[in-house]
Parts: sequence; C-alpha cells; structure tokens
Amino acid sequence: MNNQQGSAEATTLPLRSALFAAFLCMLFGANAVAIKISLAGIGIFTVAGLRFGGSALVLACYAKAAGLPLALNRRQWRLLAPLAVIFFSQLCLFYQGVSRTTATHATLIANLLPFVVMILAHFFIAGDRITRRTLLGLILGFGGVVVLLLDHDTMSGSAWIGDSLLLLAVLLWGVNAIYTKRIVDHISPVQMILYLALVSAPFFLICGFFWDSFMVGTIDWWVRGALFYQIFATASFGFVAWVTMLRRYGATALHAFIFIMPVSGVFFGIVLLGEPLTVNLIGAMILVTAGLIVVNRRPAAMMPAPDVVAGETTDNTSDK
Repeated sequence: MNNQQGSAEATTLPLRSALFAAFLCMLFGANAVAIKISLAGIGIFTVAGLRFGGSALVLACYAKAAGLPLALNRRQWRLLAPLAVIFFSQLCLFYQGVSRTTATHATLIANLLPFVVMILAHFFIAGDRITRRTLLGLILGFGGVVVLLLDHDTMSGSAWIGDSLLLLAVLLWGVNAIYTKRIVDHISPVQMILYLALVSAPFFLICGFFWDSFMVGTIDWWVRGALFYQIFATASFGFVAWVTMLRRYGATALHAFIFIMPVSGVFFGIVLLGEPLTVNLIGAMILVTAGLIVVNRRPAAMMPAPDVVAGETTDNTSDK
C-alpha cells in the first residue's frame, strides 16, 4: 500500500462491503472444519497436497487472466526459499494437529496468530510495540486457550497432542508473518502464495505416499465438498478477495471483522461435526474473541490475513 492509500485508510466500510468482509471472515473461520471433514476420506498430507496444488492452478489462471506478472528473478527466489520451508513446516504441524483434535479447538488456537505476531513484531519490527491495550488483548487471547486446554470433557491424550502441534504451527505461522513483512516489497502477494503452494504441493504428496495411512479412501460428497471449499473458498477466491478488499479499504476497517472467524469455526464445528459445546469452549471463544476485538481497535499494520487457517500467508502484503 502506498503512502497516499495509507493516509486515506478507511475506518468504516459501506454496507455491502461490510457484509462481504463478514462473509469472507466466516469462510476463513470454517476452514478448519472443512479440513476435518476432508480427512475422513483423504490422508493428512494428501489433503494438503491436493489443496495447494489445486489453489496454485486456480491462482495461476487468475494471474494470467488479470495480466499479473508471475516470473521471479534470482533474488526473489532466494527470498522465497526460507519462507517456503517455514510454510511447509507450519502446515505439516497444522494438518497433523487438526487430525488429532476437534475443529473447534483448531479454530480457536489458529486465532492466536494475531497475538503471536504482535509479540514477535515487538522484538523484530521497528516501531511496532506492545501497548497497554494490546497487552490486555494478549492476556484475553492466551487466557482463552488456557481455558480451552483445561476442558477435561474434550482433552484426551490425542487431543493434547493435537492442540500442542497446533500451538507450534501458530508459532511458525507468526514467524512466517514477520519474515513476509521483511520481503513483501520485493514479491507480490499473488506471486508469493502461488509459488509457496506450487512448491509445497509435491512435497506434501510425497509425504502422503510414505506416511499417510491411506492417500485416498472413501470419497463421498462431503469429502469432495470439503476439498473444493479449501481450494476455492479460502486458498483461491478468499485470498484474492481479501487482498482486493485490503487494497481498496485498508487493514484498519477490515480487521474490525476478524472476531467473526473464531465464532464461525466453533459454530460450524458444532453444527456440521457434532462437536460438544462445553462451558470451557464457550469461555475460550468469548476470551479469544474479546482479545481480537481489543487488539484490532488499533491501526492494523502488522495483522495477519485470515487464511491461511491453513496458514498460508499474511495480509501485510497489502500495506502485505
């Protein structure tokens, strides 16, 4: 985002744009539910490989139709290489975590990302400091996850492992956001997510061949729909739509809707997967959502973009 755009960044949206932003956040929030459904018929690594292979194809078609440049020079490849390693590692952890815990837990833990980015930015991004307001948001957000981990009704041994893997994935996702902030002036958002998806997809499929208990099992309409959702609703359409909205209205106005994501994920996890609605889950959702609202009252120059539940990239590409 250039300086002129930044100085004119909106604080509110027109009604239609506000409804569309809310819709996008709802889509992003439900992504962990879609991953969980797809794992019923497709192996863990295979799902990731199919998702990002499909999204790379869609984004390449979009870039060609829009006349966007896709070729990278040597310097861009060197900058992208470390990010590709982080991207692949965070998603391995994320998908393994989702397979071992509930979609509602995955959604709430994934929404710790803005808080992790704030902590890392405090130390690694000049001028991005934690204030008393953002400290309150941090306490609320991480307090929500503590409440979630104390939920004895849902925390089996497998769930503990899954939640721990998700926490590690979110930490790497935060590192992804900080590194992206440093290189975003040299690589466009579409180039970045396209090549990350394109490079990682074959490695996921190779991992699936060796380590998935099955690569492709029973494929019903639910599994097909869940995979289609991940490819188009979030990793392709959602990404392009979010970046477009960011460029038009700025991060401050859009991040007022981020709180919808944990609510959406928990709602669809309960309705579509029949996951239990416990007192701890309600408390965790309230705390995480409240923390997001407190944090996002400030100008959001370093707040990460939604999708990537799946953790894919960050929106600093447009400011990310």
